[in-house]
Amino acid sequence: MLPGDFIERIRFQPYLDQDVLIKALEEPAPVSVRINTGKWSHIPAGAEPIPWCVNGYYLNERPSYTLDPLFHAGCYYPQEASGMFLEQVFRQLFRGEEFTRALDLCGAPGGKSTHLSTLIGGNGFLVANEVIRQRALILAENITKWGLANSMVTQNDPAAFGALPGFFDLMLVDAPCSGEGMFRDQVARDQWSADNARLCSERQRRILTDAWPALKKNGILVYSTCTFNPSENEENVKWLVSERDAETLKIDISGFEGIKEIIHEGIYGYGFHPGRIRGPL
Repeated sequence: MLPGDFIERIRFQPYLDQDVLIKALEEPAPVSVRINTGKWSHIPAGAEPIPWCVNGYYLNERPSYTLDPLFHAGCYYPQEASGMFLEQVFRQLFRGEEFTRALDLCGAPGGKSTHLSTLIGGNGFLVANEVIRQRALILAENITKWGLANSMVTQNDPAAFGALPGFFDLMLVDAPCSGEGMFRDQVARDQWSADNARLCSERQRRILTDAWPALKKNGILVYSTCTFNPSENEENVKWLVSERDAETLKIDISGFEGIKEIIHEGIYGYGFHPGRIRGPL
């Protein structure tokens, strides 16, 4: 059973179709991977391309990653499809020619970090950070397996990056959240509460406040969560825009079915909702 408070809240979110979302959360999650073409140039048999990611593919079934030598060699990374939309953000907002200094602030386990390292390539530098030690070790392992020399892993509190004012051209904050996008897992349902969601929103604002000084003037901050909660998404973005005199940028999604543009008090965001796109979020 989905939490009652969650079901009640999504009834009043105008961009969500409650019935479609609930039905999708009761079904198995699609399986997708992103290929590391620097190590492997093949396409998995029967795979379908993910429209917004050049090297992303949906698979017919979930392989046994722990038994697959290609996985351990870093030839691909299992990643949900919606997270791969980072590629469109990067390609539309960066020319790819300039040297790009990027920070993935909450980087573990490494999906977006390895993706970002590929996108910036040899003409950039990525700091992949994770504050929790055990998760930082996992992040370092995955960065190492991916095999690009443009990345380093750190284990710092977000506030530590205030010592680098205006340093990063691009900052990615895939913030810890209440995890509503993971409700296919019973553990995620059991751990969810409205009170915890409020605590997550407050923590997200603290993370954004602490890290913001490290972003250069006119730099790009990408904020994402794996939840549908407005207090953790559009309300936090609106708060940041107001507090830091920032502005939101529109992304062209005209070529991609199912992505929902969310407009909230003059700010823009993008929702990837089960039942509308093939992805967990």
